[in-house]
Amino acid sequence: MTSPSELTVVLETGAATTALVYRAEPAAGAALILGHGAGAGQRSPFIVDFARALAALGVDIVTFNFLYTAQKRRIPDRAPLLEACYHAVIDTVRRDVASARGRLFIGGKSMGGRIASQLAAADAALPVCGLVLLGYPLHPPGRPAQVRDKHLPSIARPMLFVQGTRDAFGTPTELAPILQRLQPTPSVHVVAQGDHSFKLSRKDPAAQAAIYVDVQRAIADFILGDPTSTD
Repeated sequence: MTSPSELTVVLETGAATTALVYRAEPAAGAALILGHGAGAGQRSPFIVDFARALAALGVDIVTFNFLYTAQKRRIPDRAPLLEACYHAVIDTVRRDVASARGRLFIGGKSMGGRIASQLAAADAALPVCGLVLLGYPLHPPGRPAQVRDKHLPSIARPMLFVQGTRDAFGTPTELAPILQRLQPTPSVHVVAQGDHSFKLSRKDPAAQAAIYVDVQRAIADFILGDPTSTD
């Protein structure tokens, strides 16, 4: 597979970050922006491997670094700046990636998915077909009462939640009663015995690889099977 191309994303403040575009071959009919989690940037093995695999399955994938990561800071910015950065990426991708002007999905790993969901909830006119949330951080570990769900009903778009049964940030069982109240009804892909990054408790490389392949296929099926268009 060819190396990803780079896009420079400039925020209204003048600050800038870099996005990477993994092109599907043959040309894709849809694009997915995949934000990273709080502790690792777009060059992390998880993000890179998923981006390459999903591009091979027919989806243009765009990754990017939030500003704090681009500036080599460890502590994430506050939500308004994270959201402004993600919004600038959406604008840039729609301008420069043809498939994104037709069918654009947003989401990400943990924090990246949460920020995408907040953007979609806040703006009904945001031109996205749906969301892909990988390890949605429903609550901080050990604090199940601090549920991050109030904005979810306002999204009103198709969503795919991929959640491990050992996820300390929220299990599929914890998510179930919340998702039942949403319209349209979200899709859920459960990773049996998977943690927040879908890793199994036992070391079994073949089984772990199969888990990731199943997740990637579920994402591609969700995106490519939805005929919704933002045009």
